[in-house]
Amino acid sequence: MKLAILDRDGTLNAPGEGFISTPDEWVPVPGALEAVARLSHAGWHLAVATNQPGLGRGLFDVLALNAIHARMHRLLAAAGGRIEAVFYCPHAPDEGCACRKPAPGLMEQIRERYGVEGSDVVVVGNCPEHLRAGAAIGARLHAVGAPGPDGGASAAWPPGTLHHAGLAAFADHILAAAAKPPSATD
Repeated sequence: MKLAILDRDGTLNAPGEGFISTPDEWVPVPGALEAVARLSHAGWHLAVATNQPGLGRGLFDVLALNAIHARMHRLLAAAGGRIEAVFYCPHAPDEGCACRKPAPGLMEQIRERYGVEGSDVVVVGNCPEHLRAGAAIGARLHAVGAPGPDGGASAAWPPGTLHHAGLAAFADHILAAAAKPPSATD
């Protein structure tokens, strides 16, 4: 099974000012919807793992979060893509839960839902916390967006993280790798 766990803010949508708390504030990153569509059509199962501390802080409620995700799903469907599941941590940072990234709780839930080993999962995001949660389950790690002044070699990124300009560049990379015929040494 081809499973990718995506971060939401900064990977699928522009981060915005503060928290995304209404559907109109959810604005896709250029090329992200099309990248999801390409991955969906290539047989990838896509899930989102996202920290939503605004819930724990009372800045918005679950109905607002569901409306935001409904907008995301509608825009993805219009582009031909699909996110199968959205897992979120509703806790504020000081609540000490096991699901707030970089803790691996959300990644474990998704891995268990799909019945795969961590090494069979690809984790994609624009922040080190998302990728550290993926590293904790043994996933293959891909950072998207500007990697920083050191080209992505910062200690904040888990070892082995591959860096891509954006979700579209990640899709190019992963789909090209899948299309590559096996070599005689494989």
